[in-house]
Amino acid sequence: MLAFETLTLCPIDTRCIALALLSEDELAWLNAYHAEVRRRLAPLVDGEALAWLNTRTEALQR
Repeated sequence: MLAFETLTLCPIDTRCIALALLSEDELAWLNAYHAEVRRRLAPLVDGEALAWLNTRTEALQR
């Protein structure tokens, strides 16, 4: 019925995230968010910007 909609798309800096503290649901949400960011922004950039986007939106693994 009611839900939040993402208004801005920007990768979340995962370098400061302690993976051990994330639940499976939180990790799945973060990876799904990054997949959506990559899907929607990748066609709009190229070169170094695309390489940066791909690096920052890689799926996290435990």
